[in-house]
Amino acid sequence: MGVKQISKSLKASGNSLSNNFYQLKVLSQKDLAGDNFQNFKQRIKQAGREAITVTALEILQINIGKLCNQTCAHCHVDAGPDRKDENMSRQTLERCLELIATYGFKQVDITGGAPEMNPNFRWFVEACRALDVNVMVRCNLTIIMANKKYADLPQFFAANKVHVVSSLPSFSALRTDAQRGDGVFANSIAALQQLNAVGYGIADSGLMIDLVYNPSGAYLPGDQKSLEAEFKRQLQRKFNISFNKLLAITNLPISRFLDYLLSNNKYLDYMQELVNAFNPATLNGLMCRDTLSISWDGFIYDCDFNQQLDLKMQGKAKHIDDFDFEELLNRQIIINNHCYGCTAGAGSSCGGNIV
Repeated sequence: MGVKQISKSLKASGNSLSNNFYQLKVLSQKDLAGDNFQNFKQRIKQAGREAITVTALEILQINIGKLCNQTCAHCHVDAGPDRKDENMSRQTLERCLELIATYGFKQVDITGGAPEMNPNFRWFVEACRALDVNVMVRCNLTIIMANKKYADLPQFFAANKVHVVSSLPSFSALRTDAQRGDGVFANSIAALQQLNAVGYGIADSGLMIDLVYNPSGAYLPGDQKSLEAEFKRQLQRKFNISFNKLLAITNLPISRFLDYLLSNNKYLDYMQELVNAFNPATLNGLMCRDTLSISWDGFIYDCDFNQQLDLKMQGKAKHIDDFDFEELLNRQIIINNHCYGCTAGAGSSCGGNIV
Protein backbone atom coordinates (compact mmCIF):
# COMPACT_ATOMS: atom_id res chain seq x y z
CA MET A 1 0.00 0.00 0.00
CA GLY A 2 1.33 3.40 -0.95
CA VAL A 3 1.39 6.64 0.99
CA LYS A 4 -2.00 8.34 0.85
CA GLN A 5 -2.78 12.05 0.91
CA ILE A 6 -3.81 13.73 4.15
CA SER A 7 -5.82 16.85 4.92
CA LYS A 8 -3.96 18.37 7.88
CA SER A 9 -0.39 18.69 9.05
CA LEU A 10 0.75 16.53 11.95
CA LYS A 11 0.95 19.67 14.06
CA ALA A 12 -2.62 20.76 13.29
CA SER A 13 -4.02 17.28 13.90
CA GLY A 14 -2.27 16.93 17.25
CA ASN A 15 -0.23 13.92 16.14
CA SER A 16 2.44 12.91 18.68
CA LEU A 17 5.02 12.87 15.86
CA SER A 18 4.74 16.65 15.60
CA ASN A 19 6.93 16.57 18.73
CA ASN A 20 10.55 16.26 17.60
CA PHE A 21 11.63 14.58 20.83
CA TYR A 22 9.06 11.86 20.25
CA GLN A 23 10.33 11.29 16.71
CA LEU A 24 13.89 10.96 18.00
CA LYS A 25 12.70 8.55 20.68
CA VAL A 26 11.14 6.35 17.99
CA LEU A 27 14.32 6.49 15.89
CA SER A 28 16.47 5.53 18.89
CA GLN A 29 14.43 2.67 20.35
CA LYS A 30 16.55 -0.47 20.41
CA ASP A 31 13.67 -2.56 21.71
CA LEU A 32 11.57 -1.51 18.73
CA ALA A 33 14.31 -2.16 16.19
CA GLY A 34 15.58 -5.43 17.68
CA ASP A 35 18.90 -6.66 19.07
CA ASN A 36 20.58 -6.93 15.69
CA PHE A 37 20.00 -3.31 14.77
CA GLN A 38 23.16 -1.19 14.59
CA ASN A 39 22.77 2.53 15.08
CA PHE A 40 24.20 4.79 12.40
CA LYS A 41 27.18 5.89 14.48
CA GLN A 42 28.25 2.25 14.95
CA ARG A 43 27.80 1.54 11.26
CA ILE A 44 30.00 4.37 10.00
CA LYS A 45 32.63 3.41 12.56
CA GLN A 46 32.69 -0.05 11.01
CA ALA A 47 33.22 1.72 7.68
CA GLY A 48 36.32 3.43 9.10
CA ARG A 49 34.87 6.78 10.14
CA GLU A 50 34.63 8.13 13.65
CA ALA A 51 32.42 10.98 12.44
CA ILE A 52 31.06 12.81 9.40
CA THR A 53 32.99 16.06 8.91
CA VAL A 54 32.60 19.15 6.75
CA THR A 55 34.53 19.56 3.49
CA ALA A 56 33.40 23.08 2.49
CA LEU A 57 30.66 25.66 3.01
CA GLU A 58 29.34 26.25 -0.50
CA ILE A 59 25.54 25.94 -0.43
CA LEU A 60 23.13 27.84 1.79
CA GLN A 61 19.80 26.02 1.85
CA ILE A 62 17.13 28.29 3.31
CA ASN A 63 13.70 27.07 4.38
CA ILE A 64 11.79 30.33 4.21
CA GLY A 65 8.54 28.96 5.59
CA LYS A 66 6.32 25.96 6.24
CA LEU A 67 3.26 27.55 4.65
CA CYS A 68 2.20 25.57 1.57
CA ASN A 69 -0.80 25.25 -0.72
CA GLN A 70 -0.50 21.44 -0.49
CA THR A 71 -0.44 18.86 2.31
CA CYS A 72 1.64 16.07 0.76
CA ALA A 73 1.58 12.72 2.54
CA HIS A 74 5.35 12.21 2.43
CA CYS A 75 6.38 15.77 3.43
CA HIS A 76 9.27 15.72 5.90
CA VAL A 77 8.67 19.42 6.67
CA ASP A 78 5.04 18.78 7.73
CA ALA A 79 4.14 21.82 5.60
CA GLY A 80 0.62 22.86 4.67
CA PRO A 81 -1.98 25.65 4.50
CA ASP A 82 -2.30 25.53 8.31
CA ARG A 83 1.37 26.49 8.92
CA LYS A 84 0.77 30.22 8.43
CA ASP A 85 2.87 31.56 11.30
CA GLU A 86 6.17 29.92 10.34
CA ASN A 87 7.39 32.28 7.63
CA MET A 88 10.86 33.83 7.49
CA SER A 89 10.90 37.56 8.19
CA ARG A 90 12.48 40.23 5.99
CA GLN A 91 15.04 40.88 8.74
CA THR A 92 16.15 37.23 8.78
CA LEU A 93 16.36 37.15 4.98
CA GLU A 94 18.50 40.30 5.04
CA ARG A 95 20.86 38.58 7.48
CA CYS A 96 21.04 35.61 5.09
CA LEU A 97 22.00 38.01 2.30
CA GLU A 98 24.81 39.39 4.46
CA LEU A 99 26.16 35.87 4.97
CA ILE A 100 25.96 35.09 1.25
CA ALA A 101 27.83 38.26 0.35
CA THR A 102 30.42 37.98 3.12
CA TYR A 103 31.34 34.31 2.87
CA GLY A 104 30.93 33.70 -0.85
CA PHE A 105 28.36 30.93 -0.90
CA LYS A 106 28.16 29.60 -4.45
CA GLN A 107 24.51 28.59 -4.40
CA VAL A 108 21.35 29.53 -2.55
CA ASP A 109 18.77 26.74 -2.36
CA ILE A 110 15.37 28.19 -1.41
CA THR A 111 12.82 25.77 -0.07
CA GLY A 112 9.67 25.55 2.06
CA GLY A 113 6.67 24.81 2.25
CA ALA A 114 5.92 26.61 -0.94
CA PRO A 115 8.66 29.26 -0.74
CA GLU A 116 6.78 31.48 -3.22
CA MET A 117 4.12 32.08 -0.54
CA ASN A 118 6.57 34.04 1.60
CA PRO A 119 5.78 37.73 0.94
CA ASN A 120 9.50 38.52 0.60
CA PHE A 121 10.26 35.67 -1.80
CA ARG A 122 10.63 37.67 -5.04
CA TRP A 123 12.65 40.41 -3.41
CA PHE A 124 15.01 37.82 -1.95
CA VAL A 125 15.51 35.99 -5.26
CA GLU A 126 16.32 39.26 -7.03
CA ALA A 127 18.69 40.30 -4.23
CA CYS A 128 20.54 36.99 -4.46
CA ARG A 129 20.84 37.28 -8.24
CA ALA A 130 22.19 40.81 -7.81
CA LEU A 131 25.04 39.18 -5.88
CA ASP A 132 25.61 36.91 -8.91
CA VAL A 133 24.79 33.81 -6.88
CA ASN A 134 23.16 30.74 -8.40
CA VAL A 135 19.60 30.45 -7.11
CA MET A 136 17.69 27.19 -6.89
CA VAL A 137 14.00 27.16 -5.93
CA ARG A 138 12.11 24.08 -4.76
CA CYS A 139 8.81 24.76 -6.52
CA ASN A 140 5.90 22.34 -6.07
CA LEU A 141 4.54 23.35 -9.53
CA THR A 142 0.90 23.62 -8.39
CA ILE A 143 1.62 26.99 -6.77
CA ILE A 144 1.77 28.41 -10.31
CA MET A 145 -1.84 27.38 -10.81
CA ALA A 146 -3.06 28.10 -7.27
CA ASN A 147 -3.78 31.81 -7.54
CA LYS A 148 -3.53 34.60 -10.13
CA LYS A 149 -0.79 36.29 -8.11
CA TYR A 150 1.49 33.30 -8.80
CA ALA A 151 0.58 32.87 -12.47
CA ASP A 152 3.61 34.83 -13.68
CA LEU A 153 6.13 32.72 -11.74
CA PRO A 154 7.45 31.03 -14.93
CA GLN A 155 8.33 34.45 -16.36
CA PHE A 156 9.82 35.59 -13.03
CA PHE A 157 11.93 32.46 -12.76
CA ALA A 158 13.15 32.83 -16.34
CA ALA A 159 13.99 36.54 -15.96
CA ASN A 160 16.16 35.71 -12.93
CA LYS A 161 17.60 32.49 -14.39
CA VAL A 162 16.38 30.51 -11.39
CA HIS A 163 17.12 26.79 -11.36
CA VAL A 164 13.73 25.18 -10.70
CA VAL A 165 13.48 21.84 -8.88
CA SER A 166 10.02 20.30 -8.62
CA SER A 167 8.52 17.15 -7.15
CA LEU A 168 6.65 14.81 -9.48
CA PRO A 169 6.46 11.36 -7.90
CA SER A 170 5.00 9.71 -11.00
CA PHE A 171 3.92 10.27 -14.60
CA SER A 172 0.65 8.66 -13.46
CA ALA A 173 -2.18 10.90 -12.24
CA LEU A 174 -3.46 8.22 -9.87
CA ARG A 175 -0.15 7.73 -8.04
CA THR A 176 0.71 11.42 -7.95
CA ASP A 177 -2.66 12.51 -6.59
CA ALA A 178 -2.67 9.73 -3.99
CA GLN A 179 0.58 11.07 -2.55
CA ARG A 180 0.20 14.81 -3.06
CA GLY A 181 -3.52 15.61 -3.28
CA ASP A 182 -6.46 15.51 -5.67
CA GLY A 183 -5.83 17.41 -8.90
CA VAL A 184 -2.11 17.85 -8.24
CA PHE A 185 -1.04 15.90 -11.31
CA ALA A 186 -3.17 17.90 -13.75
CA ASN A 187 -1.98 21.19 -12.27
CA SER A 188 1.63 20.01 -12.25
CA ILE A 189 1.44 19.10 -15.95
CA ALA A 190 -0.10 22.49 -16.78
CA ALA A 191 2.66 24.26 -14.82
CA LEU A 192 5.39 22.24 -16.53
CA GLN A 193 3.95 23.17 -19.93
CA GLN A 194 4.06 26.85 -18.94
CA LEU A 195 7.66 26.50 -17.78
CA ASN A 196 8.57 24.81 -21.09
CA ALA A 197 6.88 27.68 -22.92
CA VAL A 198 9.32 30.21 -21.43
CA GLY A 199 12.32 27.98 -22.15
CA TYR A 200 12.74 25.72 -19.14
CA GLY A 201 13.99 22.26 -20.05
CA ILE A 202 14.60 23.33 -23.66
CA ALA A 203 18.04 22.66 -25.15
CA ASP A 204 20.46 25.63 -25.16
CA SER A 205 18.03 27.89 -23.26
CA GLY A 206 20.17 27.93 -20.12
CA LEU A 207 17.01 27.50 -18.04
CA MET A 208 17.15 24.37 -15.89
CA ILE A 209 14.24 22.43 -14.49
CA ASP A 210 14.82 19.16 -12.65
CA LEU A 211 12.10 16.84 -11.39
CA VAL A 212 12.23 14.99 -8.08
CA TYR A 213 11.02 11.41 -7.75
CA ASN A 214 10.43 9.78 -4.39
CA PRO A 215 8.77 6.37 -3.90
CA SER A 216 5.09 6.20 -3.04
CA GLY A 217 5.63 3.42 -0.50
CA ALA A 218 8.08 1.84 1.95
CA TYR A 219 10.82 0.97 -0.53
CA LEU A 220 13.93 2.50 -2.02
CA PRO A 221 13.85 4.37 -5.34
CA GLY A 222 14.91 2.51 -8.46
CA ASP A 223 17.89 3.33 -10.65
CA GLN A 224 17.96 7.09 -11.25
CA LYS A 225 19.11 6.90 -14.88
CA SER A 226 16.44 4.36 -15.81
CA LEU A 227 13.75 6.38 -14.03
CA GLU A 228 14.88 9.56 -15.79
CA ALA A 229 14.72 7.90 -19.22
CA GLU A 230 11.21 6.58 -18.55
CA PHE A 231 9.93 9.89 -17.16
CA LYS A 232 11.30 11.75 -20.19
CA ARG A 233 9.77 9.29 -22.58
CA GLN A 234 6.35 9.28 -20.92
CA LEU A 235 6.09 13.04 -20.33
CA GLN A 236 7.21 13.83 -23.86
CA ARG A 237 4.90 11.28 -25.44
CA LYS A 238 1.81 12.11 -23.40
CA PHE A 239 2.18 15.85 -22.75
CA ASN A 240 5.04 17.16 -24.94
CA ILE A 241 6.95 18.09 -21.77
CA SER A 242 10.74 18.33 -21.51
CA PHE A 243 12.94 18.62 -18.43
CA ASN A 244 16.65 18.39 -17.65
CA LYS A 245 17.29 15.81 -14.92
CA LEU A 246 15.37 13.48 -12.66
CA LEU A 247 16.54 13.36 -9.05
CA ALA A 248 15.67 10.14 -7.20
CA ILE A 249 15.36 10.75 -3.45
CA THR A 250 14.85 8.22 -0.66
CA ASN A 251 12.03 8.86 1.80
CA LEU A 252 13.61 9.42 5.20
CA PRO A 253 11.82 7.90 8.23
CA ILE A 254 10.78 11.19 9.80
CA SER A 255 7.64 13.32 10.10
CA ARG A 256 4.71 12.29 7.87
CA PHE A 257 6.54 9.37 6.27
CA LEU A 258 7.40 8.06 9.73
CA ASP A 259 3.72 8.36 10.61
CA TYR A 260 2.86 6.29 7.53
CA LEU A 261 5.43 3.64 8.46
CA LEU A 262 4.19 3.32 12.03
CA SER A 263 0.50 3.39 11.09
CA ASN A 264 1.00 0.56 8.59
CA ASN A 265 3.41 -1.53 10.71
CA LYS A 266 6.17 -1.00 8.17
CA TYR A 267 8.70 0.86 10.32
CA LEU A 268 10.89 -2.12 11.26
CA ASP A 269 10.94 -3.52 7.74
CA TYR A 270 11.80 -0.17 6.21
CA MET A 271 14.56 0.59 8.72
CA GLN A 272 16.04 -2.86 8.13
CA GLU A 273 15.92 -2.25 4.39
CA LEU A 274 17.84 1.01 4.84
CA VAL A 275 20.38 -0.67 7.11
CA ASN A 276 20.88 -3.58 4.70
CA ALA A 277 21.38 -1.15 1.81
CA PHE A 278 23.96 0.99 3.65
CA ASN A 279 26.69 1.97 1.19
CA PRO A 280 29.93 3.42 2.64
CA ALA A 281 30.77 4.89 -0.78
CA THR A 282 28.05 7.49 -0.21
CA LEU A 283 29.73 9.00 2.86
CA ASN A 284 32.09 11.23 0.87
CA GLY A 285 29.24 12.88 -1.04
CA LEU A 286 26.71 13.55 1.70
CA MET A 287 25.02 16.94 1.23
CA CYS A 288 25.64 17.90 4.87
CA ARG A 289 29.36 18.12 4.12
CA ASP A 290 29.11 21.28 1.98
CA THR A 291 25.68 22.68 2.85
CA LEU A 292 24.20 24.69 5.71
CA SER A 293 20.47 24.52 6.35
CA ILE A 294 18.73 27.62 7.73
CA SER A 295 15.29 27.40 9.33
CA TRP A 296 12.54 30.00 8.94
CA ASP A 297 13.49 31.48 12.34
CA GLY A 298 17.22 31.68 11.57
CA PHE A 299 18.63 28.61 13.30
CA ILE A 300 21.43 26.69 11.57
CA TYR A 301 21.37 22.95 10.97
CA ASP A 302 23.58 20.39 9.27
CA CYS A 303 20.82 19.47 6.82
CA ASP A 304 17.13 19.97 6.12
CA PHE A 305 16.26 16.66 7.79
CA ASN A 306 18.11 17.56 10.99
CA GLN A 307 16.26 20.86 10.85
CA GLN A 308 12.88 19.13 10.91
CA LEU A 309 14.01 17.04 13.90
CA ASP A 310 15.43 20.16 15.57
CA LEU A 311 18.85 18.55 15.84
CA LYS A 312 20.89 21.72 16.17
CA MET A 313 24.48 21.56 15.10
CA GLN A 314 27.64 21.21 17.11
CA GLY A 315 29.24 24.32 18.62
CA LYS A 316 28.08 27.77 19.65
CA ALA A 317 27.09 29.07 16.21
CA LYS A 318 23.55 27.72 16.28
CA HIS A 319 21.83 30.83 14.87
CA ILE A 320 22.67 33.13 11.96
CA ASP A 321 23.12 36.02 14.41
CA ASP A 322 26.03 34.07 15.92
CA PHE A 323 27.48 32.90 12.59
CA ASP A 324 31.09 31.72 12.90
CA PHE A 325 32.48 30.52 9.59
CA GLU A 326 35.56 28.78 10.99
CA GLU A 327 33.64 26.97 13.70
CA LEU A 328 31.03 25.80 11.20
CA LEU A 329 33.72 24.67 8.76
CA ASN A 330 35.49 22.59 11.40
CA ARG A 331 32.51 20.94 13.08
CA GLN A 332 31.30 17.35 13.12
CA ILE A 333 27.87 16.59 11.66
CA ILE A 334 25.11 15.62 14.11
CA ILE A 335 23.91 12.15 13.10
CA ASN A 336 21.06 9.81 14.04
CA ASN A 337 19.43 6.72 12.58
CA HIS A 338 17.47 8.67 9.95
CA CYS A 339 20.86 9.21 8.27
CA TYR A 340 20.58 5.66 6.93
CA GLY A 341 18.18 7.15 4.37
CA CYS A 342 20.93 9.25 2.79
CA THR A 343 23.44 6.39 2.69
CA ALA A 344 21.29 3.54 1.35
CA GLY A 345 21.95 2.17 -2.12
CA ALA A 346 23.16 4.90 -4.47
CA GLY A 347 22.66 7.43 -1.69
CA SER A 348 20.22 10.31 -1.49
CA SER A 349 20.62 14.06 -1.33
CA CYS A 350 18.74 17.15 -2.40
CA GLY A 351 20.58 16.63 -5.69
CA GLY A 352 19.48 13.02 -6.09
CA ASN A 353 21.82 10.02 -6.10
CA ILE A 354 25.27 10.43 -4.58
CA VAL A 355 27.17 7.59 -6.28
